[in-house]
Amino acid sequence: MPDTLLIPDLAGKVVLVTGASTGIGAALAQAYAAQQCRVALHYNSSREAAEGVAKTIRDGGGEVFLTQGDFSVPADVERVVEQSAQHFGRLDGLVNNAGGMLGRVAYAEQTEAHYDAVMDLNARSVLTASRKAIPWLKRQGGFIINTSSIAARNGAGGGAGLYGSSKAFVSNVTRGMAKELIGFGIRVNAVAPGTILTPFHERYSSAEQMKAMVATIPQGRAGTAEDCVGAYLFLSSDLLSGYIIGQVIEVNGGQLMP
Repeated sequence: MPDTLLIPDLAGKVVLVTGASTGIGAALAQAYAAQQCRVALHYNSSREAAEGVAKTIRDGGGEVFLTQGDFSVPADVERVVEQSAQHFGRLDGLVNNAGGMLGRVAYAEQTEAHYDAVMDLNARSVLTASRKAIPWLKRQGGFIINTSSIAARNGAGGGAGLYGSSKAFVSNVTRGMAKELIGFGIRVNAVAPGTILTPFHERYSSAEQMKAMVATIPQGRAGTAEDCVGAYLFLSSDLLSGYIIGQVIEVNGGQLMP
């Protein structure tokens, strides 16, 4: 990305992006690398895709560390964070991006197992990864950026209610963590993407559902992973957002204006 506008205070920082093999996470891993950050790239099952992202970063002269883990398993989450920090000898930023809907299930058909799976992946993993990262971030200050969702505010579409609730948890955790951690020089914020064209919707949304969602977007189109990148980079930079904590930036083409 030779024409990338460099944000001077990001160069050299170590950033762990979770769920970075595809979609928004993959775009973020490449964007941080283009900012001359050293990137820890986490993936779960999409090894080939993750290796492709890593190759793109290395081909561009960037430094990347691949790490695998199932983020519904707390021990895996802890291991990924620790391995990443140990590999580089420091950690300056954590992007809690790993997550998923795990299927459209109506509230009337919810099971305890589905609840556990959704909440472990989308909510508990944010707490676990952040807790493990905090001692490293305290050493020199840094940032945590959580990926929330438009679903955290609008209740989500059909069968995605529990996913939306797990993201509402993430948005509120962002606020609480921001208050607790700013005293250590750790800024915590979140980004809430709207309808973004990623494997997420390819997996869980029909063409009819996508058409209905796009019809509610004033900008007239679904977003792309690249549309989300700027908000994360902005929140990563003390130079640009040093007095911003506990905020959730909505990236949705005007679909929701809270």
